[in-house]
Amino acid sequence: MAAPTNNLAELPDILIKHILDLLPAHRDLSAMCLVNRRMNKLADPLLHKTLKFNQPKHHFSFSESLATRPRRGSLIQTVHVEYPSHELDEFLELANSPIFSNRVDPFSHTISTMSNLENLVISVPESLCHGIGTLFNGPFDLACLKSCSLFYQREDDGYWDLQDNIHIFSHPTLESLTIRRAKLDAKGFDSLEKPAQTVLEALHLLECDINDDALADLLLIPENLKEVIITQLETPDPPLEESAEDMEDYIFALSSAQHSLETISIDFASLNGSSALRMREFEALKSLELRDYQLFGQSSPRLHSVGLPPNLEILKFLNNVGEDEEIEELLCYMIENKSIMARSLKEMVVVEGDNGVNPKVLEACEKAEDLNLDIW
Repeated sequence: MAAPTNNLAELPDILIKHILDLLPAHRDLSAMCLVNRRMNKLADPLLHKTLKFNQPKHHFSFSESLATRPRRGSLIQTVHVEYPSHELDEFLELANSPIFSNRVDPFSHTISTMSNLENLVISVPESLCHGIGTLFNGPFDLACLKSCSLFYQREDDGYWDLQDNIHIFSHPTLESLTIRRAKLDAKGFDSLEKPAQTVLEALHLLECDINDDALADLLLIPENLKEVIITQLETPDPPLEESAEDMEDYIFALSSAQHSLETISIDFASLNGSSALRMREFEALKSLELRDYQLFGQSSPRLHSVGLPPNLEILKFLNNVGEDEEIEELLCYMIENKSIMARSLKEMVVVEGDNGVNPKVLEACEKAEDLNLDIW
């Protein structure tokens, strides 16, 4: 029987790769690349599997390395490109240097070399918006992309124009898309050639100013969209120009994906509720988050009762429920008649508030069968 060895070099490649993959610090992998040629060959792909460029110089250093090792781009699966607007001058200086004089857009060119990229996080100055947007215009760049987050910083802290990156919605392999502080007018996907249905499953619109008609058009593209999350500040800054003012308009927009949506979360306090929502056609919906006045409406008298999704299991209210007496009465009535109005409802989540949970709502939930009340 061979004596055990303490020499890492005597281990097979597959075992060394597993050990390297467990190293906690990025600098440890970098150090292993310098040990010898064999270790460099094994550690280098892992070192570049995930990259974070938090300064323009990091991005351009990697761009330079592609000149001698062009296949390095194909090793990357996850990349975070995040640097603030105040470093834009440094970026422009580097971009205009002789190193990149023959390239129109060195920034997007570098990303395009990452042929196996699966996860992309962008948080950079708005000046780079158009160049990055060109990466999404054709089927050949970023052909393996599964997750993408887009945020372009404006000097005035305003909303960037999503139109420059609109083709991200037609990306054939993208499964999850997060867009932060973007605006989109009624033109939406303004193209003569409409994209084929995509595999997008999750869409998160964070603090955006999106026209509801444009949103409805965009939601026709995914074949099986499962999750939509929309958030906005309690007092939007700057003020919204394109967004609808009523929750009903957003629900109508989401009806483009009513056949597949399983989760809807709309944390948008300034949206009014002119009338009770009618969502019986959302047959796949399991979880719904919003405010009570947006669900039951604010008009009086109400011409119709709320129509909850038939298979809804979780209903979460983002405000202190029942502060309006009429809404309190309607909510209690819905809970008492759960077997008719919400027969699949298993859990209701409410905010405790300064004075606790509304006692009538609490009593109705305690009496209801198969309904768990979660207070947060």
